[in-house]
Amino acid sequence: MNLAPHFPDTPAMHLLMQLLHEEIGLPERKIISLTTSINFELGCDGADARNLMEAMEEQFGIDLIDYDAYRYFHPEGYDVFLKRRAKGRGDKLPLTIGMLYQAIKARHWDTRTLENL
Repeated sequence: MNLAPHFPDTPAMHLLMQLLHEEIGLPERKIISLTTSINFELGCDGADARNLMEAMEEQFGIDLIDYDAYRYFHPEGYDVFLKRRAKGRGDKLPLTIGMLYQAIKARHWDTRTLENL
């Protein structure tokens, strides 16, 4: 794995990178930075995204009360009830490694703050 210059070298970041590697896999040749989006660039979506965020909540004790998966990920499969709840949330936003790292440091998900990084 190639990390960008000035990539944080902290225990929390090491644990996050390990978790990302285990849950979604990390490319060997791509340079990983805080702006790398796990959904667009690393292909995390559906059940993988759900599993990753559940693991983040458990491992790091993050309060995900303000987290809305539909802002970043497509649901896996087709479910008419999920589609109804997701109405108006068609365009997905990038969810970056930097956002995950800041959520870990803050121990909660604050959508407005994280999306404005």
